[in-house]
Amino acid sequence: MTQSDPAIHNRQAWDSLVSKGNRWTKPVSAEEIAAARAGQWSIVLTPEKPIPTDWLMPVEGKKILCLAGGGGQQAPVLAAAGAEVTTLDNSPGQLEQDQVVAKREGLTIGSVLGDMRDLSVFYDGSFDMIVNPCSNSFVPDVIPVWKECYRVLKTGGSLMVGFINPLTHIFDYDKMEAGELLVRHKIPYSDYDLPEAEKQALIDQDEPLWFGHSLEDQVAGQIAAGFAITGFYEDKWAELQALSDYIDLFIATRATKI
Repeated sequence: MTQSDPAIHNRQAWDSLVSKGNRWTKPVSAEEIAAARAGQWSIVLTPEKPIPTDWLMPVEGKKILCLAGGGGQQAPVLAAAGAEVTTLDNSPGQLEQDQVVAKREGLTIGSVLGDMRDLSVFYDGSFDMIVNPCSNSFVPDVIPVWKECYRVLKTGGSLMVGFINPLTHIFDYDKMEAGELLVRHKIPYSDYDLPEAEKQALIDQDEPLWFGHSLEDQVAGQIAAGFAITGFYEDKWAELQALSDYIDLFIATRATKI
């Protein structure tokens, strides 16, 4: 496997995670859809904190792109709340999870199989809003994502993004899961830079390959693309308690196309 084709492996890896019932692949319940239809709903970009209401409202009649956001979670809720929703995702399995809910609940959700770095299937100014749950850790370069998001948003439209605090990637992941903090890696981080045996083990286990982008690329990259940062919050990651006890490991931003 070459460094130029992580999307090929990560497509298979996320399809595998769907079959394993990963948290981010489990569709919302009928009760959650009913609540959304009644105006009582929330969605997340990060593990715990919901997106602030004033970032989203109103969504009725809005054209929303769930970018790399399949899994039967955000898109069905937004559709039930009255939005016109399209999901672009690299994983057929994740797109199917959206359609499972759509068929079950009588919703319409557009599904596009594709890479978040290339939104050429969409015209300029196609969307009022982009919702991008944590996913840019699975592409090696995040700058094209911001440029494409800017292009497909309408002027005044908003981009809501969740991403991992790059500090997380400086530590040995396995040891951190076990409660030990050992500094091992540089930022920007890439699973491709691991010793060959470690990298191959991830591939053999159908684990997604990760990339840890710098804060400059994550935040200043959006500004350089033409956005104004108009919202910001942080969130915890309970699975990595050893570090999350000291600092929030997820970041969410709201950016407006000006």
